[in-house]
Amino acid sequence: MRLDDYDPGDDIRDLGRGGGGFGGGGGGMGGLLIGLLPMLLGRKMGCGTILLLGVLAFVFFGGGAQMLTGGGTTDPMADSRGSQQGIACDTAAEKFACNVFGSTHQVWGSLITNYQKPTLNFFTDQNRSGCGAAQSAMGPFYCPADQGVYLDTAFFTELAGRFGAAGDAAQAYVVAHEVGHHIQTISGISDQVRQAQQRGSQSEGNQLQVRMELQADCYAGVWAARAKTADGQPVMEPGDMEEAMRAANAIGDDTLMRAAGQRPVPESFTHGTSEQRMTWLRRGLQTGDPRQCDTFNASF
Repeated sequence: MRLDDYDPGDDIRDLGRGGGGFGGGGGGMGGLLIGLLPMLLGRKMGCGTILLLGVLAFVFFGGGAQMLTGGGTTDPMADSRGSQQGIACDTAAEKFACNVFGSTHQVWGSLITNYQKPTLNFFTDQNRSGCGAAQSAMGPFYCPADQGVYLDTAFFTELAGRFGAAGDAAQAYVVAHEVGHHIQTISGISDQVRQAQQRGSQSEGNQLQVRMELQADCYAGVWAARAKTADGQPVMEPGDMEEAMRAANAIGDDTLMRAAGQRPVPESFTHGTSEQRMTWLRRGLQTGDPRQCDTFNASF
């Protein structure tokens, strides 16, 4: 991908490593379930973690408990994440995320009058957000309470190694997807969906959550289609679309459940199938038009 260097201001912070386990429980599996339950039930719309089902799958069926409890695993990003905590964009992974983040401002600022930027918050292992605890095991997420994207860049290694979705375009898709949730927040879509979820059944709430996630995928595609460098070159290069598609395919609910040895149960989906995620990402990429991202009136 071609990305200009973004000069971070007060919209990007490095929170470092801080407190904030679920329920004060120190990050064990019981605490994880308590902390993730509202999101699984589709009632906490802001923290749309891109690997929510993947986390649970690997915790309970794929030996992921060590990742959550901090025992016995080696962090492949330990050296690259830098020793200077509190300085944003000071590693290669953070700098890339910062450049993607800055590019999203340019695109959405041209599409939305008086665009309100989100913040990008890097953290290591665990910290706090306006939505509660932020933990690496949750994956990247967006919190509407403080309009912040939260990211531990170790996730990029997880995305490539465990899910087979390597490449800078796959990483950019992750960041742009979370910014897509910000667009839903400032446009009022998130509030409307939350209210509808509160009135509906569990299954209906999950279906609305899926449509939220698919729209954020489409918005990520809109960014990629429209993003340009300062000299007018497209950000996307040959092969980038394929990388992004591999990432979307890898994190579909059905794919994650099968990888965990489980039968896919559509009523429990919260992010959409692999095919759905690829379809809506592709739509954004091909049209570059956010008006084509109306997942709520689409027939599935």
